[in-house]
Amino acid sequence: MKRAICWLLTGLTALSLCCVPAVPAPPEQAEATAEAPSVTGVPRTSEPVILTPAPTDTPTPGPTATPEPTDTPAPTDTPAPTDTPAPTDTPAPTAEPRPLVEIVEEMAVYYARDGEKANGKTAELLEEMAAADPAAARKWAEIMDRWRTLDERIQVNRSVLPDGLPNTNELCIVVLGYSLNANGTMKNHLKSRLKAALKSAKKYPHAYVLCTGGGTASRKHTATEAGQMSAWLKKQGVKKQRIIVEKQSHTTAQNARYSLDILMKDHPEVRYIAVVSGDYHVRVGVLLFEAELLLRTEPGAEPPLTVISNAGCKTSQKDLSEQYRAGGLIELAGNGKAAQQLYNNRYDMKKYPPLP
Repeated sequence: MKRAICWLLTGLTALSLCCVPAVPAPPEQAEATAEAPSVTGVPRTSEPVILTPAPTDTPTPGPTATPEPTDTPAPTDTPAPTDTPAPTDTPAPTAEPRPLVEIVEEMAVYYARDGEKANGKTAELLEEMAAADPAAARKWAEIMDRWRTLDERIQVNRSVLPDGLPNTNELCIVVLGYSLNANGTMKNHLKSRLKAALKSAKKYPHAYVLCTGGGTASRKHTATEAGQMSAWLKKQGVKKQRIIVEKQSHTTAQNARYSLDILMKDHPEVRYIAVVSGDYHVRVGVLLFEAELLLRTEPGAEPPLTVISNAGCKTSQKDLSEQYRAGGLIELAGNGKAAQQLYNNRYDMKKYPPLP
């Protein structure tokens, strides 16, 4: 019995020695394991298990550590530098061409102010016009040539048309109007123009006679220059069927424009024009009729009509100035405001810089 008890005590002592607990972890390690999550499904072993955080794939760099550069692939949708067009492939913006009427105004004012000295400037402005409208430039070059030679090539016939003109309905005698008295009656100067027209109409009895001029009576707005002229000619025996009336115009440029409208539309048989006016006014009338005909002519074609002669009643006035001629051409180009300023001496002739 005693021997059995001894064996039992010996066994218990041995068992107690096998179950001695492990040495406690240092304080830092104990705090770490205390916060670690429990692990389930792991069988216990005889040795204690110390749980530590699993190492990450990328170590945390220290304060002075520089991150390793990584290879970042270039985006496949970004074109290579050679795919971008060079700056020279884009044309530089060009300035808009000036309106033709502005070029004509500058050209006419320079010539009226400086005469032959402006020839170089005229050529420069015609080149500018040709860059935008070659056909218009050719027409205005011809108009400027006719202006330069006007006094030399146009001789004013006194009081009646000269001999040798066509005595058919191909000829039209165009009588330019003159302002009426306030009550609508004609002034003596307009009657003098009509007397020259009447002599010419008797000399060429098959020609038409066109009276042109609108309402200029301050107290009788129904009266027109052309209406009064037509009535006077009829009283003097000119047949009604020979007389053409244009009663809308108020300037010489409008005389030309509206008269040609009527002739070209209603009288295609007319091929020649003879201008009748005061002797000081004849050359301006011829120039503006010629210019309007050139502006209406298609490139390469002949003008639809031709100014072939003139007659002027005698006055004491000198020819109208170059400034007035410039105004008429500028009006035909479409700038009535500048034209009126030139007619009435209100235009600033120093508007453009002096020529060298």
